[in-house]
Amino acid sequence: MVTVRIWDLPTRVFHGALALCVLGLLVSAELGGNAMVWHFRFGFAVLTLLLFRLAWGLVGGHWSRWAQFPLHPASVVAYLKGRSLLLWAGHNPLGSWSVVFLMLVLTLQVATGLISDDEIANVGPLSFLVAGRWVSWATSWHKDWGQLLVMALVILHLSALVWYRFKKKISLVPAMLHGDKSLPEAVTASKDHAAQRLLAFVLLVLSALAVYFLVTIRP
Repeated sequence: MVTVRIWDLPTRVFHGALALCVLGLLVSAELGGNAMVWHFRFGFAVLTLLLFRLAWGLVGGHWSRWAQFPLHPASVVAYLKGRSLLLWAGHNPLGSWSVVFLMLVLTLQVATGLISDDEIANVGPLSFLVAGRWVSWATSWHKDWGQLLVMALVILHLSALVWYRFKKKISLVPAMLHGDKSLPEAVTASKDHAAQRLLAFVLLVLSALAVYFLVTIRP
């Protein structure tokens, strides 16, 4: 077996930070009241992380790049038939689709939150930019179906980890903590040196600035 760096540090930090922020969103939404201040903050943080991950998928470590996501239907079929290829040392086809779908759902959830208005105390910072009927739709989606969909995806994600651990005898969590996987052959390793991490930090700062300027737009 060969130990290979699959997940670079920025990808691992993104994964953990996104999980904590999504948890914070769900908890603060249930608490309501003063906790909604933190709900907005967690939402801004999630948008920052999503922008960062979009960019990191272009310039990040080898296995974090979008080009390495086996999204083609043929790859999904081959995986479901039980083929195990070193091509999937990173995300397998189902995992790749789950990442893409989760990011799309979170993007929609954040977008609707930005233009929501519960007509009580909480108003999205960009609600003034859209017509009232869109604000009403966004508010309804964000509070009902959108929240339920996010919760369902979180449960599905955790269930998949448990299924892989006990059914397939594969633990996916350790690699996301320390970054390495033990493989039967050597594959291309993800770059994870100081310069790469500095690049990630710069992209994160730029993403945060973009979100800041977006949510501080005034009429």
